[in-house]
Amino acid sequence: MVDLVAVGAGGFLGATGRYLIGRLLGKIWRKGFPLGTFTVNMLGSFALGLLMGHPHFIATIMEGSARVALSVGFMGSFTTYSTLMYESFMLAERGNLFLGAANIFLSISTGLLLAWLAIYCF
Repeated sequence: MVDLVAVGAGGFLGATGRYLIGRLLGKIWRKGFPLGTFTVNMLGSFALGLLMGHPHFIATIMEGSARVALSVGFMGSFTTYSTLMYESFMLAERGNLFLGAANIFLSISTGLLLAWLAIYCF
């Protein structure tokens, strides 16, 4: 039960953080590319790579419910695959097929690179 509450609390904080970053970047970046979603997904890729890629190091800092709250709750709600797909589809449907495809390609390739860097270079 403690883990369930921890996931819920982490999820609330992650979703709130994603919303705030998305709004902030949406006001700054008025171009067609969904920079807010891209940014949170890249931050999340790197952070989850650090968190899960170094279990012995992270275990010394946090364990149990705190780790579940951060990895499943916070990171799970902070990053968003569904919004990535929706925004990419909408870009393509509005006539910008290149930008929609670029969003998917850049998000996946950069996210993988950042996760790899977090796991193997830090």
